[in-house]
Amino acid sequence: MSKSLKVVIACGGTGGHLFPGIAVAETLKARGHDVMLLISKKSVDREASAKYGDLRFETVEAVAKPKTLSPRMIPFLWRLWKTAGTCKRLLKQYQADVVLGMGGFTSLPPVYAGHRLGLKTFVHDSNARPGRANILTSRFCTRVFLGVKEGKPFFTNRDTVVTGTPVRAEMVNLPSRAEGAAAFGLDPSRPVLLVMGGSQGAKRLNDLAAESSSKLPAGIQVLHIAGTLDFDRVKATVAGREGYVVVGFCDKMALAYAASDLILARSGASSLTEVAHAGLPSILVPFPYSADDHQIRNAEVFSNAGAAELVHERDLDAGKLANLASGILNDLQTRERMAQAARALDTPDASARICDAIEATLH
Repeated sequence: MSKSLKVVIACGGTGGHLFPGIAVAETLKARGHDVMLLISKKSVDREASAKYGDLRFETVEAVAKPKTLSPRMIPFLWRLWKTAGTCKRLLKQYQADVVLGMGGFTSLPPVYAGHRLGLKTFVHDSNARPGRANILTSRFCTRVFLGVKEGKPFFTNRDTVVTGTPVRAEMVNLPSRAEGAAAFGLDPSRPVLLVMGGSQGAKRLNDLAAESSSKLPAGIQVLHIAGTLDFDRVKATVAGREGYVVVGFCDKMALAYAASDLILARSGASSLTEVAHAGLPSILVPFPYSADDHQIRNAEVFSNAGAAELVHERDLDAGKLANLASGILNDLQTRERMAQAARALDTPDASARICDAIEATLH
């Protein structure tokens, strides 16, 4: 495309929105477009965006929707209106051509503001069961981008395209296993279970992983991303256990995937996108209180494809988890079959597909 576009990407609030937004921004910049990313004032946004000094970030007020019948709806609507006004001024000052929301209520005010200004507007939804925020935001969109085809029926009478969910540039070519193991002090010749507990509803998953470690066969290592809030507690729980590495916030996910043989995680869409890209088998324990059970729907996509074992939290204890993990890690044929199924779910050109679709609407 010859014309350089000014694109605003609203992607704050969670890593699941931020990292795919950064991936799209990197692709747009490589194509010669100008990009501004809108993030929230949350620490997760500040910490994660700090390593991308070549990208422009602006903060806007994050607006989380309460329950519809909650008395907090009135102040929510007021904040939403104010944030939309702030976004409108930002878009006019920036002279934006396009607004892309990467999901959640952080996307609604910028997309709505762009719609009111007559700009091309888009929203991306990663989940098999799209969130209500994105369904509402889609009313103001030129087109809706979907991470998986299972989301399409929820956007009736909307122009949709399945693009996949982008991964960050650093994830495109993973380091070697030896590099990954060295980064975390692991033995590359021994199997590694990667626990991704630093996410929504992480405490119970962290507990299960820590408790099960004493029941794992000797030789299995654990790399546990516990989250900054739970780091000290998990570290104390597994103190002295050989081959058990605990980290809080991990900004070296490419190295973590490269070092690992099996994933234990919740089933947020962005994390699953990276698991598929890394081609790793997984044990998925959906967060039982996720909105509209979207994590269960996400996990079902991987389970039905043979890429993951889906286990509900209510059905899991430390012994069952240890047996399940060791059974997969000690069965090379099963591991490889699940890994191939995971790779088949990957859409490696998702960022390019999104950029192509944006450019096509402005020809």
